[in-house]
Amino acid sequence: MPTTMQQKSPMKLSSSMKLKKGDTVQMLAGKDRGKQGRILEARPRDGKVIVENLNLLTKHQKPRPIRDASRMGGTQIAPGGRIERAAAVAVSNVMLVCPTCKLPTRIGYRFRDDDKAGHVKVRVCKREGCGQEIDK
Repeated sequence: MPTTMQQKSPMKLSSSMKLKKGDTVQMLAGKDRGKQGRILEARPRDGKVIVENLNLLTKHQKPRPIRDASRMGGTQIAPGGRIERAAAVAVSNVMLVCPTCKLPTRIGYRFRDDDKAGHVKVRVCKREGCGQEIDK
């Protein structure tokens, strides 16, 4: 055993995800389990996504003046109170919903020859009877 203390490096997440902004996903875990929503923002570096109207947090906010709202006239004030906003969810807790069979599915890849783009990598549904392309 080494005499000096060695630090473990933090786990490095892959910077690529199979999910994209605009995909419809279903929650697999948490308080919103089973519900579906659209991805508003994807964060591949963190391995997280923000899903519309799911995993909502309540933030209590004071009314505050808005900076540089308008150069002319008085200052505008942002409203206070309880504000609900969607929080990030780990990618492992959501599953893509296939647009063809309307069921949650794992994602596979297939290569397609295109006239304009050439050899294109396309996401496909991995369900037994489906196998349709997700990216149209």
